[in-house]
Amino acid sequence: MSTTDPRVDAYIEKSAPFAQPILRHLRALVHEACPEVEETIKWGFPHFMYKGMLCAMAAFKQHCALHFWRGGRILDPKDNRSDEAMGQFGRIASLADLPPKRVISGYLKKAMQLNEAGAPTPRIKRKSSGDKKELTIPDYFTASLKKNKAAKTTFEGFSYSHKKEYVEWITEAKTEETRQRRLQTTLEWLAEGKARNWKYEKC
Repeated sequence: MSTTDPRVDAYIEKSAPFAQPILRHLRALVHEACPEVEETIKWGFPHFMYKGMLCAMAAFKQHCALHFWRGGRILDPKDNRSDEAMGQFGRIASLADLPPKRVISGYLKKAMQLNEAGAPTPRIKRKSSGDKKELTIPDYFTASLKKNKAAKTTFEGFSYSHKKEYVEWITEAKTEETRQRRLQTTLEWLAEGKARNWKYEKC
């Protein structure tokens, strides 16, 4: 039997009007696909648990996000837009931005199977420390940080490695469009006090 959390109800109610039907839809899909799912709040937004972390959803000012804990082993590459925003489905501004119900349900089933099989928890690949070089931060990134006090404060308080993760993610974008998307996402995450790879950090 599934377990709901009143904090998730409160989270949905406090979300923007456009986000509420999206969050309710995703929540219903999770419970339908996984009757034994348990809800909780981690890192400030709803997570769904089934023999470990299954997936999570979140609402922001202009979009929502859906993130599968083992997305890299679950999603069809054509559905994976993780470079656009948190989660693997990019910026979800309406139900039309989501794959069909059967597709998401299929991903949920795969996620359940991996958890049941005890698949290894995703881990961040750590680079050897070596000699730290001075981090070169692009002017456009610095200018954007100056316009966002919360993001600037978080970034300045980060360790060298955390700063480098964001700078490399932005600068390694292959197109200007992707670079701008990543920059916007970076500012949002920094304003929320999040590291680049916060999705994989243990609570």
